[in-house]
Amino acid sequence: QVQLVESGGGLVQPGGSLRLSCTASGSIFVIDTMGWYRQAPGKQRELVASIDRSSKSTYADSVKGRFTISRDNAKNTVYLQMNSLKPEDTAVYSCNAIESPIYGRRSYWGQGTQVTVSS
Repeated sequence: QVQLVESGGGLVQPGGSLRLSCTASGSIFVIDTMGWYRQAPGKQRELVASIDRSSKSTYADSVKGRFTISRDNAKNTVYLQMNSLKPEDTAVYSCNAIESPIYGRRSYWGQGTQVTVSS
């Protein structure tokens, strides 16, 4: 069992920056990939970025060049640095962790943190 807690959301003007953090606790040893999803009102949840334990990362096309995902395995924490924010980035951002295949690939979710980009 894994618990995820996000922080760092808030209100920012277009062009501004925010840094989200997600800290995992519980059965940390089972975690393989971690990532960030977001969901805006009336839209489906989408993958923003993900990173595996070897720091291989992937990004949604809409955030490439603006967002950076990173991971500190010693602190059981994943970060999302968001720069050049746009109103379209407004959403609830949720942290995700996926178990290693040897543990069954179970997916865990945080409660989410609100990011609002508005002037």
